[in-house]
Amino acid sequence: MSSVTSTWRQRRMAARTRQALAAAMARSSSPALRDELLTLANSAPYTNLR
Repeated sequence: MSSVTSTWRQRRMAARTRQALAAAMARSSSPALRDELLTLANSAPYTNLR
């Protein structure tokens, strides 16, 4: 697999994960759950992908 395809897949996965986290935060009514989601989002390895 070429590095271009690999990079594209990593970016697509990161975008889907960010979208899922954003949707979960929007649905959350609990401040504690929002804090957990933010912690997860800020500590995840995909946060440095652009």
